[in-house]
Amino acid sequence: MSATAQPTAQLVTPGLRAALRAAELRLATIVGDGIDAVSVPGGSTLAAGGKRLRPLLVFACAGGAVGEPVVRAAASVELVHMATLVHDDLLDGATMRRGRETVASANGSETAVQVGDYLFAQAFAELAGGGRPEAIEILAESALDLSRGELAQGRAAFDVALTEAAYLDRVRRKTASLFAAACRLGAMLGGAPLPAQLNVAAFGESVGMAFQIFDDILDITGDPIDTGKRRGADLRDGTVTLPMIYAIQDEPALAGAIAAVEADNAIESLCARLVGHSGVARARERALAYVADARAVLEGPVDGADVRALTLVADGVVDRYK
Repeated sequence: MSATAQPTAQLVTPGLRAALRAAELRLATIVGDGIDAVSVPGGSTLAAGGKRLRPLLVFACAGGAVGEPVVRAAASVELVHMATLVHDDLLDGATMRRGRETVASANGSETAVQVGDYLFAQAFAELAGGGRPEAIEILAESALDLSRGELAQGRAAFDVALTEAAYLDRVRRKTASLFAAACRLGAMLGGAPLPAQLNVAAFGESVGMAFQIFDDILDITGDPIDTGKRRGADLRDGTVTLPMIYAIQDEPALAGAIAAVEADNAIESLCARLVGHSGVARARERALAYVADARAVLEGPVDGADVRALTLVADGVVDRYK
Protein backbone atom coordinates (compact mmCIF):
# COMPACT_ATOMS: atom_id res chain seq x y z
CA MET A 1 0.00 0.00 0.00
CA SER A 2 1.27 3.45 -0.85
CA ALA A 3 2.39 5.76 1.91
CA THR A 4 -0.37 8.23 1.14
CA ALA A 5 -3.04 5.56 1.35
CA GLN A 6 -1.87 4.29 4.73
CA PRO A 7 -3.29 7.04 7.03
CA THR A 8 -6.86 6.01 6.19
CA ALA A 9 -6.05 2.40 7.03
CA GLN A 10 -4.69 3.46 10.41
CA LEU A 11 -8.14 4.75 11.37
CA VAL A 12 -9.80 1.33 11.18
CA THR A 13 -9.64 -2.23 12.46
CA PRO A 14 -6.95 -4.79 11.54
CA GLY A 15 -9.54 -6.60 9.42
CA LEU A 16 -10.28 -3.50 7.39
CA ARG A 17 -6.58 -2.73 7.04
CA ALA A 18 -6.03 -6.24 5.65
CA ALA A 19 -8.93 -5.75 3.24
CA LEU A 20 -7.49 -2.44 2.04
CA ARG A 21 -4.12 -4.09 1.47
CA ALA A 22 -5.84 -6.77 -0.63
CA ALA A 23 -7.56 -4.07 -2.69
CA GLU A 24 -4.26 -2.23 -3.15
CA LEU A 25 -2.56 -5.35 -4.44
CA ARG A 26 -5.49 -6.00 -6.74
CA LEU A 27 -5.31 -2.45 -8.07
CA ALA A 28 -1.60 -2.79 -8.82
CA THR A 29 -2.28 -5.99 -10.77
CA ILE A 30 -5.16 -4.50 -12.74
CA VAL A 31 -3.45 -1.23 -13.62
CA GLY A 32 -0.27 -3.06 -14.65
CA ASP A 33 -2.17 -5.41 -16.94
CA GLY A 34 -1.89 -3.40 -20.14
CA ILE A 35 0.51 -1.93 -22.65
CA ASP A 36 3.12 0.40 -21.22
CA ALA A 37 1.55 3.44 -22.92
CA VAL A 38 -1.36 3.29 -20.45
CA SER A 39 -0.21 1.03 -17.63
CA VAL A 40 2.89 3.11 -16.79
CA PRO A 41 1.10 6.47 -16.41
CA GLY A 42 -1.82 4.60 -14.81
CA GLY A 43 0.61 3.11 -12.34
CA SER A 44 1.95 6.57 -11.57
CA THR A 45 -1.58 7.72 -10.79
CA LEU A 46 -2.05 4.72 -8.50
CA ALA A 47 1.31 5.31 -6.80
CA ALA A 48 0.30 8.89 -6.02
CA GLY A 49 -1.97 7.29 -3.45
CA GLY A 50 -4.91 8.92 -1.78
CA LYS A 51 -7.08 8.14 1.20
CA ARG A 52 -8.77 5.17 -0.52
CA LEU A 53 -12.05 6.29 1.02
CA ARG A 54 -14.21 4.60 -1.57
CA PRO A 55 -12.67 1.11 -1.13
CA LEU A 56 -12.86 1.63 2.63
CA LEU A 57 -16.58 2.37 2.32
CA VAL A 58 -17.10 -0.84 0.35
CA PHE A 59 -15.41 -2.93 3.04
CA ALA A 60 -16.98 -1.09 5.98
CA CYS A 61 -20.46 -1.67 4.56
CA ALA A 62 -19.86 -5.35 3.68
CA GLY A 63 -20.51 -6.64 7.20
CA GLY A 64 -17.15 -8.36 7.51
CA ALA A 65 -17.29 -10.03 4.10
CA VAL A 66 -13.90 -9.64 2.39
CA GLY A 67 -14.06 -12.36 -0.26
CA GLU A 68 -13.14 -11.89 -3.89
CA PRO A 69 -16.41 -10.20 -5.00
CA VAL A 70 -16.03 -7.51 -2.33
CA VAL A 71 -12.34 -6.94 -3.13
CA ARG A 72 -13.26 -6.65 -6.81
CA ALA A 73 -15.92 -4.07 -5.98
CA ALA A 74 -13.51 -2.07 -3.84
CA ALA A 75 -10.94 -2.03 -6.63
CA SER A 76 -13.59 -1.11 -9.21
CA VAL A 77 -14.83 1.99 -7.42
CA GLU A 78 -11.26 3.20 -6.93
CA LEU A 79 -10.50 2.64 -10.62
CA VAL A 80 -13.51 4.76 -11.58
CA HIS A 81 -12.31 7.45 -9.18
CA MET A 82 -8.80 7.33 -10.64
CA ALA A 83 -10.19 7.60 -14.16
CA THR A 84 -12.17 10.70 -13.26
CA LEU A 85 -9.08 12.32 -11.73
CA VAL A 86 -7.06 11.75 -14.91
CA HIS A 87 -9.84 13.14 -17.11
CA ASP A 88 -10.61 16.04 -14.74
CA ASP A 89 -6.98 17.11 -14.66
CA LEU A 90 -6.98 17.16 -18.45
CA LEU A 91 -10.18 19.21 -18.65
CA ASP A 92 -9.00 21.60 -15.93
CA GLY A 93 -5.50 22.03 -17.35
CA ALA A 94 -4.08 20.96 -13.99
CA THR A 95 -0.34 20.29 -13.84
CA MET A 96 -0.09 18.82 -10.33
CA ARG A 97 -2.11 16.26 -8.39
CA ARG A 98 -1.15 15.08 -4.87
CA GLY A 99 2.25 16.66 -5.31
CA ARG A 100 2.95 14.87 -8.61
CA GLU A 101 2.75 15.93 -12.23
CA THR A 102 -0.59 14.95 -13.76
CA VAL A 103 -0.83 12.42 -16.58
CA ALA A 104 -1.89 15.17 -19.00
CA SER A 105 1.03 17.38 -18.03
CA ALA A 106 3.63 14.61 -18.06
CA ASN A 107 2.42 12.62 -21.07
CA GLY A 108 0.11 14.84 -23.09
CA SER A 109 -3.63 15.14 -23.57
CA GLU A 110 -4.00 12.13 -25.89
CA THR A 111 -2.36 9.83 -23.37
CA ALA A 112 -4.51 11.25 -20.55
CA VAL A 113 -7.67 10.41 -22.51
CA GLN A 114 -6.38 6.89 -23.18
CA VAL A 115 -5.35 6.29 -19.56
CA GLY A 116 -8.69 7.48 -18.21
CA ASP A 117 -10.58 5.32 -20.68
CA TYR A 118 -8.37 2.34 -19.80
CA LEU A 119 -9.06 2.75 -16.09
CA PHE A 120 -12.81 3.05 -16.69
CA ALA A 121 -12.80 -0.10 -18.82
CA GLN A 122 -10.76 -2.03 -16.27
CA ALA A 123 -13.18 -0.98 -13.52
CA PHE A 124 -16.14 -2.60 -15.23
CA ALA A 125 -14.16 -5.63 -16.37
CA GLU A 126 -13.10 -6.18 -12.78
CA LEU A 127 -16.61 -5.86 -11.41
CA ALA A 128 -18.02 -8.12 -14.13
CA GLY A 129 -15.61 -10.82 -12.94
CA GLY A 130 -17.53 -10.97 -9.68
CA GLY A 131 -20.55 -12.45 -11.46
CA ARG A 132 -23.16 -10.05 -10.06
CA PRO A 133 -24.98 -8.13 -12.82
CA GLU A 134 -26.76 -5.97 -10.26
CA ALA A 135 -23.38 -4.74 -9.02
CA ILE A 136 -22.49 -3.62 -12.53
CA GLU A 137 -25.81 -1.78 -12.75
CA ILE A 138 -25.07 0.15 -9.54
CA LEU A 139 -21.64 1.24 -10.72
CA ALA A 140 -22.91 2.04 -14.22
CA GLU A 141 -25.59 4.35 -12.80
CA SER A 142 -22.93 6.11 -10.77
CA ALA A 143 -20.65 6.45 -13.82
CA LEU A 144 -23.54 7.98 -15.76
CA ASP A 145 -24.11 10.44 -12.91
CA LEU A 146 -20.41 11.31 -12.96
CA SER A 147 -20.61 12.06 -16.68
CA ARG A 148 -23.71 14.20 -16.29
CA GLY A 149 -22.14 16.07 -13.40
CA GLU A 150 -19.04 16.80 -15.45
CA LEU A 151 -21.17 18.05 -18.35
CA ALA A 152 -23.14 20.28 -15.97
CA GLN A 153 -19.92 21.70 -14.60
CA GLY A 154 -18.67 22.48 -18.10
CA ARG A 155 -21.93 24.19 -19.10
CA ALA A 156 -21.86 26.33 -15.95
CA ALA A 157 -18.26 27.54 -16.38
CA PHE A 158 -17.89 31.16 -15.21
CA ASP A 159 -21.62 31.36 -14.43
CA VAL A 160 -21.63 33.56 -11.35
CA ALA A 161 -25.43 33.34 -11.32
CA LEU A 162 -25.25 29.60 -10.61
CA THR A 163 -27.80 28.65 -7.94
CA GLU A 164 -27.13 26.67 -4.81
CA ALA A 165 -29.58 24.00 -6.01
CA ALA A 166 -27.74 23.59 -9.32
CA TYR A 167 -24.41 23.35 -7.52
CA LEU A 168 -25.69 20.72 -5.08
CA ASP A 169 -27.18 18.64 -7.90
CA ARG A 170 -23.82 18.74 -9.71
CA VAL A 171 -21.97 17.65 -6.58
CA ARG A 172 -24.45 14.84 -5.95
CA ARG A 173 -23.78 13.49 -9.42
CA LYS A 174 -20.08 14.22 -9.80
CA THR A 175 -18.86 13.20 -6.34
CA ALA A 176 -21.52 11.87 -3.96
CA SER A 177 -22.92 9.26 -6.35
CA LEU A 178 -19.70 7.22 -6.28
CA PHE A 179 -19.56 7.37 -2.46
CA ALA A 180 -23.14 6.10 -2.38
CA ALA A 181 -22.38 3.35 -4.92
CA ALA A 182 -19.36 2.18 -2.90
CA CYS A 183 -21.51 1.84 0.22
CA ARG A 184 -24.35 0.07 -1.54
CA LEU A 185 -22.01 -2.32 -3.35
CA GLY A 186 -20.41 -3.32 -0.06
CA ALA A 187 -23.75 -3.87 1.65
CA MET A 188 -25.23 -5.80 -1.28
CA LEU A 189 -22.23 -8.09 -1.68
CA GLY A 190 -22.15 -8.56 2.09
CA GLY A 191 -25.70 -9.91 1.97
CA ALA A 192 -27.55 -6.98 3.53
CA PRO A 193 -31.26 -6.57 2.67
CA LEU A 194 -32.40 -3.71 0.45
CA PRO A 195 -33.41 -1.30 3.28
CA ALA A 196 -29.92 -1.52 4.77
CA GLN A 197 -28.36 -1.11 1.32
CA LEU A 198 -30.33 2.08 0.77
CA ASN A 199 -29.48 3.38 4.23
CA VAL A 200 -25.74 3.01 3.78
CA ALA A 201 -26.05 4.50 0.29
CA ALA A 202 -27.72 7.55 1.86
CA PHE A 203 -24.83 7.71 4.32
CA GLY A 204 -22.36 7.63 1.43
CA GLU A 205 -24.19 10.34 -0.48
CA SER A 206 -24.19 12.69 2.51
CA VAL A 207 -20.50 12.05 3.19
CA GLY A 208 -19.74 12.65 -0.48
CA MET A 209 -21.62 15.95 -0.46
CA ALA A 210 -19.69 17.12 2.60
CA PHE A 211 -16.40 15.91 1.13
CA GLN A 212 -16.84 17.94 -2.06
CA ILE A 213 -17.98 21.11 -0.29
CA PHE A 214 -14.96 20.94 2.01
CA ASP A 215 -12.76 20.28 -1.04
CA ASP A 216 -14.16 23.40 -2.70
CA ILE A 217 -13.45 25.40 0.43
CA LEU A 218 -9.89 24.05 0.55
CA ASP A 219 -9.37 25.15 -3.05
CA ILE A 220 -9.70 28.69 -1.73
CA THR A 221 -8.21 28.40 1.74
CA GLY A 222 -5.81 25.44 1.57
CA ASP A 223 -2.04 25.44 1.65
CA PRO A 224 -0.67 24.04 -1.66
CA ILE A 225 1.88 22.04 0.34
CA ASP A 226 -0.95 20.22 2.09
CA THR A 227 -3.38 19.94 -0.83
CA GLY A 228 -0.81 19.06 -3.52
CA LYS A 229 -2.20 21.61 -5.99
CA ARG A 230 -2.30 25.34 -6.56
CA ARG A 231 -4.81 27.39 -4.65
CA GLY A 232 -7.63 28.84 -6.71
CA ALA A 233 -7.88 26.06 -9.33
CA ASP A 234 -11.66 26.47 -9.44
CA LEU A 235 -11.32 30.21 -10.06
CA ARG A 236 -8.85 29.51 -12.86
CA ASP A 237 -11.14 27.14 -14.75
CA GLY A 238 -14.38 28.97 -13.99
CA THR A 239 -15.89 26.36 -11.66
CA VAL A 240 -18.28 28.29 -9.42
CA THR A 241 -18.53 26.55 -6.04
CA LEU A 242 -20.66 26.88 -2.91
CA PRO A 243 -18.33 29.24 -1.00
CA MET A 244 -18.34 31.53 -4.06
CA ILE A 245 -22.14 31.31 -4.40
CA TYR A 246 -22.62 32.24 -0.75
CA ALA A 247 -19.96 34.96 -0.93
CA ILE A 248 -21.75 36.55 -3.89
CA GLN A 249 -25.07 36.35 -2.04
CA ASP A 250 -23.51 38.17 0.90
CA GLU A 251 -21.49 40.59 -1.23
CA PRO A 252 -22.91 40.94 -4.77
CA ALA A 253 -19.97 43.02 -5.97
CA LEU A 254 -17.81 39.89 -5.78
CA ALA A 255 -19.61 38.45 -8.82
CA GLY A 256 -17.69 40.68 -11.21
CA ALA A 257 -14.37 39.97 -9.56
CA ILE A 258 -14.92 36.19 -9.66
CA ALA A 259 -16.10 36.22 -13.28
CA ALA A 260 -13.22 38.36 -14.52
CA VAL A 261 -10.28 36.97 -12.54
CA GLU A 262 -7.48 35.63 -14.78
CA ALA A 263 -3.95 36.48 -13.66
CA ASP A 264 -2.33 34.32 -10.99
CA ASN A 265 -1.66 37.27 -8.70
CA ALA A 266 -5.31 38.34 -8.97
CA ILE A 267 -6.45 34.79 -8.15
CA GLU A 268 -4.20 34.70 -5.08
CA SER A 269 -5.52 38.07 -4.00
CA LEU A 270 -9.12 36.96 -4.43
CA CYS A 271 -8.47 33.75 -2.48
CA ALA A 272 -6.95 35.79 0.33
CA ARG A 273 -10.03 38.00 0.31
CA LEU A 274 -12.38 35.01 0.47
CA VAL A 275 -10.55 33.09 3.21
CA GLY A 276 -12.26 34.93 6.04
CA HIS A 277 -15.45 35.70 4.14
CA SER A 278 -18.88 34.86 5.52
CA GLY A 279 -19.58 32.86 2.35
CA VAL A 280 -16.83 30.40 3.23
CA ALA A 281 -18.14 30.12 6.79
CA ARG A 282 -21.65 29.41 5.46
CA ALA A 283 -20.33 26.74 3.11
CA ARG A 284 -18.57 25.08 6.02
CA GLU A 285 -21.82 25.00 7.99
CA ARG A 286 -23.57 23.42 5.00
CA ALA A 287 -20.90 20.72 4.83
CA LEU A 288 -21.19 20.06 8.56
CA ALA A 289 -24.95 19.63 8.14
CA TYR A 290 -24.30 16.87 5.60
CA VAL A 291 -21.92 15.19 8.04
CA ALA A 292 -24.65 15.32 10.68
CA ASP A 293 -27.09 13.78 8.19
CA ALA A 294 -24.62 10.97 7.51
CA ARG A 295 -24.16 10.22 11.18
CA ALA A 296 -27.92 10.21 11.72
CA VAL A 297 -28.35 7.52 9.04
CA LEU A 298 -26.13 5.20 11.07
CA GLU A 299 -28.73 5.19 13.83
CA GLY A 300 -31.02 3.24 11.49
CA PRO A 301 -30.69 -0.35 10.20
CA VAL A 302 -27.32 -0.95 8.55
CA ASP A 303 -27.21 -4.75 9.03
CA GLY A 304 -23.65 -5.55 9.96
CA ALA A 305 -21.90 -2.50 8.55
CA ASP A 306 -18.94 -1.31 10.61
CA VAL A 307 -20.57 1.72 12.23
CA ARG A 308 -17.38 2.74 14.00
CA ALA A 309 -15.40 2.84 10.76
CA LEU A 310 -18.16 4.72 8.97
CA THR A 311 -18.35 7.25 11.79
CA LEU A 312 -14.59 7.74 11.54
CA VAL A 313 -14.95 8.35 7.81
CA ALA A 314 -17.62 11.00 8.42
CA ASP A 315 -15.53 12.66 11.10
CA GLY A 316 -12.43 12.40 8.90
CA VAL A 317 -14.09 14.50 6.23
CA VAL A 318 -14.30 17.30 8.80
CA ASP A 319 -10.77 16.67 10.11
CA ARG A 320 -9.45 16.96 6.56
CA TYR A 321 -10.65 20.56 6.48
CA LYS A 322 -9.04 21.59 9.77
